[in-house]
Amino acid sequence: MGEAKDECFREMLAELTEAAGPPGFEAPVRRVMERWVSPFVDGVKSDHLGALIGRKSGSSRSPRIMVAGHLDEVGFLVTRITDEGFLRFQPLGGWWSQVVSAQRVDVYTRKGKILGVVGSRPPHLLSAEQRKKAVPMDDLFVDLGVSGKEEAEALGVAPGYVMVPHSPFTVMADPKYWMAKAMDNRVGCAVAVEVVRRLNAVDHPNRVYSVGTVMEEVGRRGAFTATAAVRPDIGFAVDVGIAGDTPGAGDQAGVKLGSGPHLVLYDAGHVPHRGLIRLVQDTAEKKGIPLQYEWINRGATDASHIHLHDQGVPTVSLGLPARYIHSHTSIIHQDDAEQLVDLLVSVIQELDETTVTRLKQG
Repeated sequence: MGEAKDECFREMLAELTEAAGPPGFEAPVRRVMERWVSPFVDGVKSDHLGALIGRKSGSSRSPRIMVAGHLDEVGFLVTRITDEGFLRFQPLGGWWSQVVSAQRVDVYTRKGKILGVVGSRPPHLLSAEQRKKAVPMDDLFVDLGVSGKEEAEALGVAPGYVMVPHSPFTVMADPKYWMAKAMDNRVGCAVAVEVVRRLNAVDHPNRVYSVGTVMEEVGRRGAFTATAAVRPDIGFAVDVGIAGDTPGAGDQAGVKLGSGPHLVLYDAGHVPHRGLIRLVQDTAEKKGIPLQYEWINRGATDASHIHLHDQGVPTVSLGLPARYIHSHTSIIHQDDAEQLVDLLVSVIQELDETTVTRLKQG
């Protein structure tokens, strides 16, 4: 990308991750992505659920290539305020209660943002058997530091508002390691923007759509509607993978930070298109881009719905490793993001009408 562009990408990713956007509440993130993508596309539109769809024309109106990250992040929905002023909540997306307690959250109200912390029953009051188990999500609450329900309501808190982790974007000791909330999947959105920015400087024989879908974390619902709006010939779902380079991960996760982007061989909702896999592999080898492999026994990406549109869309999932996803903070590696952009740009340049027709024919 070059040093100046690296800084630009990092700034974009910082803005995307620090915006709040749990499932169904993606508008703030969509506005950030729209501001970054607009200079590099011919036009921006949406589906009826709030996706961001930017169109980048090449030397031909077809084939239509969809590069999609998802805008939403795991978060929480306020369901009620107790008489004492504590907030009860509903998780939005897949949370493990072990990582929720004692973490700071930003609570969004009709008057703005306030800080809270997730509380639970003190361990000193639990039996020895209870201390061995994860605290049930229903037993957790958010403490705003107020004296009662009326004070919480005066701050603008009400049922139906959302909360997200309080975790600002941070460049770590090794500046290639970046930490933030919502890397899953704001980095996919940032890559989708960077791909069309890079395509402005090169020829491509197709029309490319830079997409941020909605509600992926609650069943990949927005992938249905965004794909219907784009009507792609080829689909790329861009997401993060589970890093296997931390203590205890073992052989269950095979990708590592700093070792390149990954290609998903299988997930619970999608078996990738074999011809498109071979094209990605051949392109990576030709360009000298390292390629890792991931498989997802439980869970799926937006590819699970993209590939089922109309008569079927040849689709693969590409991404980069991330540590500690579905928690308050996660870590990625800059080199993996750069190489993922390089790979996508190179593959897209190969996707002319003849190649896509051949892929569709098996």
